[in-house]
Amino acid sequence: MSQHPSLKGSSTITAKRSVLKRFERVELLKKRGQWKESQRVIGLPKTKPDA
Repeated sequence: MSQHPSLKGSSTITAKRSVLKRFERVELLKKRGQWKESQRVIGLPKTKPDA
């Protein structure tokens, strides 16, 4: 009997996430030079992950 496609392991799912967590957004803004140390973590600008 074959296994249903939705039950495959997480190692086979390699979709690119389009939503970043807050710490990932801060790291990305720092890398781009758009982050100031006095800036608040709440209300960050929208960022798209690097392709």
